[in-house]
Amino acid sequence: MAPRPNWKGFLKLSLVSCSVALYTATSTSQRVRFHIINRKTGNRIRNEVVDAETGKEVEPEDRVKGYEVEKGEYVLIDDDEFDNVALESTHTIDIEEFIPVSEVDRIYLDESYYIVPQDEVAEEAFAVIREAMRKENLAGLSRVVIYRREHLLLLRPRGKGLLATTLRAKGEVRDENDYFDDIPDVKVPADMLKLATHILDTKKGHFNPDKFDDRYEDALKALIKAKRAGKAAPVLAEPRPSNVINLMDALRRSARGAASTRKSHPRKRTSSRRKVRRAS
Repeated sequence: MAPRPNWKGFLKLSLVSCSVALYTATSTSQRVRFHIINRKTGNRIRNEVVDAETGKEVEPEDRVKGYEVEKGEYVLIDDDEFDNVALESTHTIDIEEFIPVSEVDRIYLDESYYIVPQDEVAEEAFAVIREAMRKENLAGLSRVVIYRREHLLLLRPRGKGLLATTLRAKGEVRDENDYFDDIPDVKVPADMLKLATHILDTKKGHFNPDKFDDRYEDALKALIKAKRAGKAAPVLAEPRPSNVINLMDALRRSARGAASTRKSHPRKRTSSRRKVRRAS
C-alpha cells in the first residue's frame, strides 16, 4: 500500500508548473512507545477533553479552535476556515529564488519531505526543473502550507525526485552568543593539538547510516524483555567518564590505543596501478 501524501498541489517555476505530492521523508514509527498505566489496577489511563469551567467532557463535534484576543474572550475559527486561508502556498510551491546549497546554515534545517510528480503529464516539467537545479548545483527557496502553517522550503535534487526541507524561522534559532560568550579563550599548546589531530586522523571514516543503530531503543527492548521474563534489568557495564585531569597523558594513551587499533584494522588502499594525471 502506497504511503499517504502529506500535501498535494503544484510545483511552479515561473510559468512552468506541474502537479506534485509531498511525502514525509523520515519516520519514527519504529520507536518503542509506552502507555500511561494505573499502577494500582494495571489499566490504561484515558485522557479526556473537558470544559475548563464545568468539568464536563466535550464531544469532538463541539471542539473548535479559538484565539484569545482579550482575557476570556476568543475568536473561534472552524476547520474549513483554516483550509481556505488566502495564501497561494496553500496549494502551490512557487520557487522564488535559487541559492548555493553551501550558504545554508544546517541549524536552520528542520523536517524533510520527498516531492514526486503526481501524473504522467507532470513528469516532464518536473524533470526539467530537477535537472536544471542539479546542473547548476543550486537549491530552490519556496513556501508551502503544511498542517495549517506556512513553512519556508529548501528544495534540492535527490535521485529521481526532489528533497524538500522545511527551514526554521530566524526567531526560532537561538543566538549562540547567549551560550558561548562565557566560554573562555583557551590557547591550545601545539603538542596537544598535534596529538589530538593525530587521533582524529586515525578515526577518519565516511558517513554510513547503516553503521549507527539506535542503541537506546535496543536497550529499552532489552529492558522490556528482561522484565517480561522476570529477570533483573540490564545494567551499564562501564563507568561514566569524567573530566580528565592529566590531559597530555590521556592524549598520549589515546594516540597509542588508536594506533594499535589501526594496525589490527588496516584501511583499504587504492590500487597503485591507477595512473595519476598531474596538472601542467
